[in-house]
Amino acid sequence: MKSVLLIGLGLFGQHTAQKLAEDKHEIMAIDKVEERVNSILPYVTGALIGDSTNRDFLDSLGVDNYDLCIVTIGDDFQASLETTSLLRELGAKTVVSRASSDIHEKFLLRNGADEVIYPEKQLAEWAATRYTSDHILDFIQIDSDHSIFELVVPESWYGKTILELNIRKKYNINIIAYKEDGRINMTVSPDLVFSANHTVLVVGRDRDIERCFHI
Repeated sequence: MKSVLLIGLGLFGQHTAQKLAEDKHEIMAIDKVEERVNSILPYVTGALIGDSTNRDFLDSLGVDNYDLCIVTIGDDFQASLETTSLLRELGAKTVVSRASSDIHEKFLLRNGADEVIYPEKQLAEWAATRYTSDHILDFIQIDSDHSIFELVVPESWYGKTILELNIRKKYNINIIAYKEDGRINMTVSPDLVFSANHTVLVVGRDRDIERCFHI
């Protein structure tokens, strides 16, 4: 469990708060709009109405006591940038800020953000990859070159074992888990015989995965 200072309670901020609450984290939520603060009260440890660009207000929150500060302000980039910068100046341990454009992302990283969330871009990339392939069921980008993919098992794998296919040696990718009839199994035996009921979770370089599965 972590203590989280969440600043900005638009739709993205509210969904973030609800997920954090579901995962049992302690959340202090901040927004300038009273209605937003009131609506999030059932999900958070505490909530305050206030202007996060006001240094005195932000300082009064003791930002250095939180494990994580998340800035989800999406409708006012100047406020997001100022808040991010102030959090860094006031000793925040980790600052994650939301961007809505590539330029915003660059400025936030230069002015105090440890990491940047760019939900529109990230979701667009996911959707474009997911829905333009018949093989990909899901994926997580690890860095610019590596990903974890959940993929449909090719018909050419049916009736063959992992040992026979020798995927790791041929393509330099690892099968880290498989699903059978929708149920995940993290114990991957070399003797596992693939069938149409299986999907696999693989990790490796994007280009190697694409080559192996003809994506």
